[in-house]
Amino acid sequence: MYLTRFRINTARSGARRLLGSPHAMHGAVNMAFPNPSARDGQGPRVLWRVDPQAAGRADLLIVSPGRPDLAHLVEQAGWPGLEQPGWTTFAYKEFLDRLAVGDTWGFRLTANPVHDIHKPGDPEGARTKRTAHVTPRHQIGWLLKRQEQAGFEIVCTPPERQLTQRGHEHQVIVHNRMPLQFRKRDAAGSSRHNVRFTRVTFDGRLRITDADAFRRTLTHGLGKAKAYGCGLMTLAPARAS
Repeated sequence: MYLTRFRINTARSGARRLLGSPHAMHGAVNMAFPNPSARDGQGPRVLWRVDPQAAGRADLLIVSPGRPDLAHLVEQAGWPGLEQPGWTTFAYKEFLDRLAVGDTWGFRLTANPVHDIHKPGDPEGARTKRTAHVTPRHQIGWLLKRQEQAGFEIVCTPPERQLTQRGHEHQVIVHNRMPLQFRKRDAAGSSRHNVRFTRVTFDGRLRITDADAFRRTLTHGLGKAKAYGCGLMTLAPARAS
């Protein structure tokens, strides 16, 4: 497994086009793997995320089973002419192998929190429809429902430090909510259909409860819309609480 960071030059028109289209970015990331390994639905997949940064920059993060080649992105979205290639790739497996139950980490996750509901007026027996969670409370609830199976728990906020009586029980915040929509061709390329989803970013602190399940979360992703920049969780040393 590999973790790659590519610095995007947001002043470039090509970069702005990519950042404005999850579908285009999906294609650009796929081009980094000209001979992708076959997936049976059980193995690790390519996950990616774009983190906005200061000073006219954004970071494209990729977790992948194979080492990517992002040369095609340098002219379009990077800083051409640099002596270094513009991206850095780290061996990720060694880090994953060191994770252990009880470890506490800061985390960032960009995800697509959804639920299946019946809408008003639906006839009895109608199929449910996938709908985005729209409030931070429900978005955090979506994450909390998945934490046990995903191998972690969000760290609780001590009662004396909670900002409100309800709504700040856990050390996590939600930001960068962004509804997205684009048109995509079907597999045969004969027609187009609309793709709609809502992307949000979670920042917080977690504790590992099941190391194997947590490694799977980091390499397989969490939630829907993984092809379009959702599902990738990354870790950083946790600051003292």
